[in-house]
Amino acid sequence: MININYLPVLSVMLCFLAAFFIEIFGSKIAGIRRFITLVATTAVLIMTGLMFKPIMLDGGIVAYWMGNWEPVNGYAIGIGYEVDALGFAFTVLVALTCWLSSVYALGYMNRDHHMAHYDTLFLMLEGSVLGLTMTGDIFNMFVMIEIMTFASVALTAFRAKQEGALEAAFKYLVIGSIGSSLNLLGIAMLYGECHTLNMAQLSALLYGGLTPTTAFAFGAILAGFAVKAYIVPFHTPAADAYAVAPASISMVFAGMVNKAGVYGLIRMVWIVFRAMDIKTIQILLVVFGTVTMFIGVTMALAQHEFKRLLAFHSISQIGYVVTAIGLGSALGLTGGIFHAVNHTLFKGLLFLCAGAVFYATGTTNLDKLGGLSKKMPKTTFCFLIGAAAISGLPPFNGFASKWIIYQAAYEKAVESNNFLFAIVTVAGLIVSVMTLASFIKVTQAVFFGQLHEEHKDVKEAPVSMRIPMYIMSALCLCGGLFYNVVNKFFLHPAVSTTVNVEAYINRMMGDGYAAQYGVTNIAVEPAQFSFWNPLVWLALFAVVFCAAAIVILTGKRTRGKVLTPVNADPKYATFFSGEQEEFSQVGGSDLFWGFKKNWAGYYRVMTGLHSGNVNDYATYTVIAVAIIVLCMFIFMR
Repeated sequence: MININYLPVLSVMLCFLAAFFIEIFGSKIAGIRRFITLVATTAVLIMTGLMFKPIMLDGGIVAYWMGNWEPVNGYAIGIGYEVDALGFAFTVLVALTCWLSSVYALGYMNRDHHMAHYDTLFLMLEGSVLGLTMTGDIFNMFVMIEIMTFASVALTAFRAKQEGALEAAFKYLVIGSIGSSLNLLGIAMLYGECHTLNMAQLSALLYGGLTPTTAFAFGAILAGFAVKAYIVPFHTPAADAYAVAPASISMVFAGMVNKAGVYGLIRMVWIVFRAMDIKTIQILLVVFGTVTMFIGVTMALAQHEFKRLLAFHSISQIGYVVTAIGLGSALGLTGGIFHAVNHTLFKGLLFLCAGAVFYATGTTNLDKLGGLSKKMPKTTFCFLIGAAAISGLPPFNGFASKWIIYQAAYEKAVESNNFLFAIVTVAGLIVSVMTLASFIKVTQAVFFGQLHEEHKDVKEAPVSMRIPMYIMSALCLCGGLFYNVVNKFFLHPAVSTTVNVEAYINRMMGDGYAAQYGVTNIAVEPAQFSFWNPLVWLALFAVVFCAAAIVILTGKRTRGKVLTPVNADPKYATFFSGEQEEFSQVGGSDLFWGFKKNWAGYYRVMTGLHSGNVNDYATYTVIAVAIIVLCMFIFMR
């Protein structure tokens, strides 16, 4: 029987070897390609499942030192693969997402050409993200980031003849390369200062405080992972990439690629640099996260292309995760990890539904769709579950994780007597309401209303495409109904490992190693949360009422005026979506165009900032990086 410690490196090697074999043996035979891909993703999912008991139930760490290069004289020289509960939580997301995507692609990608390269790039992408979540070496993490970035760029441009595909890939390449360069710069500076690349040893060495060099390195690495997580203002390539990539890849981007950035943020700020007790880092993450969730949802509400709309919602939901991480509490971390998991499920489901619509109709333009519930009832049902989950409606998983985040923000506001954290709850509720409004628009535009004449012969998506949709729909429901089980066997072990850094260091470097540097655990209480406290529901109602009042009062007064839709550049248009007027039951080209008319000033600014010019996007990135690094020097201890 295979030693359990071999499983991490075997999982990564299997993906890379399968990609190699496809190029050698399956480049011209579709059956061989599909067989190798499906076997590889299934085997990785099984190997990941075998690690559940020793990690999540027994509280251990699955560790393997490449070439048996274990620490010598207190220094880690070799590359270590180390999977603790935090890494395992994200590894599960990678394995599950890629397996579902490979099943979905059996039907969805059968009309595309150059499929040999698709499967090769897909497996390279899976292997790289697996390597990132399971490695204990920070430079090996960078190597995996590079493979992930270039595989993602190639998959974004896979349908090269589709309008905007090559442009989106170029933007992804430019901004992604900036993020990778920041990571490499920070890693090089850390190595020069600490003479090691092992994250457990780095955590022990950095425990005494940061020097100017390590503070700069921290800022660079933090910004680098923020780019990979697509938080504002690093989010600009995501909308284009998600929109033009095949749906089976869009769900992978939303389900695991941006989670690689989230995982890196958690690993760095909570474990390696131990910075979550620093108020500056908390405020920095909370501000970036709150801005991300708001800008993401407002831009989503204004879109008229199905997948582009979902892309902005993906950005918005990552804002929830980053905000929760930045609260610096066990409850906040619980909510952040839970919402990251839930986001993988409901956003992956929604992208698969969008792919099914494209497969059946050949378009994802909301103005050209309508009435598909008559022809695609099963896809419609799955979409409604995903829409309810992302909008935070009970009893689905999105409600459970958002509730925990609201409670964590409220407790942080009371504990710190800081009004900023109270705003998070209000902002989160406003974003949830706008998310629901956006998906009401999509539901009306795509699935209800009048069926277009050209779609009268549309058929339901193939079974191979529906199976992943059914699985993700069931998980969205189970995550909300059985949140206590999820917390006990999944969230609690991940959070406990994250805050118990002393045990992590000793497990990797040897017993007593952490004590040599005076390492102690961050003082956080175990996460406690309840959804059904009547007093909390009363407080929630008050906050919702205030949030609604803010939205109404901040809008431009239009009483007595005639509102007309605003024309915009068709490529970056933000004021049109929904069905054409002659097909619409609500009599307008967009269900909420009146609201957006009231916010026309805001949307003019956002449209200008989302110019489509990669030079502008690179400038935003550089400015944001400068702000992050400056905060490290001015406000950190």
